[in-house]
Amino acid sequence: MTSQEPVDRTMDFAVRVLRMAEKLPRSVGGQVVARQVVRRGTSVAANHRAALRGKSRADFLHKITIVLEEADETHFWIEFASRAELLPDERLAPLRDEAEQRIRIFSATRATTRSHQS
Repeated sequence: MTSQEPVDRTMDFAVRVLRMAEKLPRSVGGQVVARQVVRRGTSVAANHRAALRGKSRADFLHKITIVLEEADETHFWIEFASRAELLPDERLAPLRDEAEQRIRIFSATRATTRSHQS
């Protein structure tokens, strides 16, 4: 695996989030969710890339924490779209599952980095 591959996967996730948002209804609620989920989902990818280019272990830890927070918020907005029935759950479930997987990965990454800092 190259050092670029994790960022590529995260960017692919961001693209899928963007495509999901484009399918949301043009209602007020749909557009609020679309803006929020796109902002958070794309931030995951951009901040992940920034984290991998961190200047120090502390800088990496700070940035990966932001990535984790943004991934969690992305998950929230996907779940919200599902509960609000803005899109059928069968369309949202794979993206929601992927967001959960990203949260687990970034959480483990943060924990590992913290344990190596001591």
